[in-house]
Amino acid sequence: MVDNPSLYRDVLDTIYDGVYFLDRQRKIFFWNKGAERITGYRAADVMGRSCADDILCHVDKQGRHLCREGCPAADVLNDGQRREAEVYLLHKNGYRKPVRIRVAPIEDASGRLVGVMEIFSDDTSPESLRRRVALLEKLSALDPLTQLPNRRSMEATIASRLAETQRYEVTFGVLFIDIDHFKSVNDTHGHETGDHVLRIVAKTLARSLRPFDLSGRWGGEEFLAVILNVDAAHLGVVAERVRALIAETRIPLDEDYLRVSVSIGATLARPDDSPEALLNRADRLMYQCKMEGRNRVCLDNA
Repeated sequence: MVDNPSLYRDVLDTIYDGVYFLDRQRKIFFWNKGAERITGYRAADVMGRSCADDILCHVDKQGRHLCREGCPAADVLNDGQRREAEVYLLHKNGYRKPVRIRVAPIEDASGRLVGVMEIFSDDTSPESLRRRVALLEKLSALDPLTQLPNRRSMEATIASRLAETQRYEVTFGVLFIDIDHFKSVNDTHGHETGDHVLRIVAKTLARSLRPFDLSGRWGGEEFLAVILNVDAAHLGVVAERVRALIAETRIPLDEDYLRVSVSIGATLARPDDSPEALLNRADRLMYQCKMEGRNRVCLDNA
């Protein structure tokens, strides 16, 4: 029984995490059920293909393509040392998903390095997401299309955070996010594709933030994010990560992919701000990005 390869496959198919094996040429020769669940790709979609083909399009928090530079699996193949990393993979449906990966060498009986094994875990806590969604549904605060908090919920959040800022001198940041050239997406590909773009951007946005930050749909193709416990420099880093991850999203469209980008106005709340003043400032910064060429972040450092 111990030498039965099918036993190992059956065991690996029962675990929750994704597992796949690569040979020395980085070709995939095993892909378990957990990998199918987390990525949306079935084994038949990936077996025999090289991870260097950018199947999962791993990027780090800065939006850097790891399949082109800094691939943990390639590094393990080079030196035989284990690696761990937090990355974002591209789900088959087109949105970015945070995962924690662990890569280990595979050796034959003589100790020769013959490949690597990668294990990856969904970095989103299902339980915390379920609790948040249940609460928002109870308050009728969800946007039905994107399943993000709606405008009314975001307005209440802004008002509450401003009160805390004025009372306790704790600050927060706001990202005002607008999808670039969204009208042309609807005009060229139809409103069904436009709705799909909104859902994909919403998922990527929500998964690019920390659990205690909040993102919502402001209206149309506009989104808002409230970022807690940040200074101007950190707010800029968060905004750039959101921009880069959305820009690296690929949305399946017929036999091709549709790419979208966003313009982001980023500003810190001030003690003398009203909700209107704060949101108008973020909105002006977003339009500044539009004037400067789109697909960028405009940060108010004042």
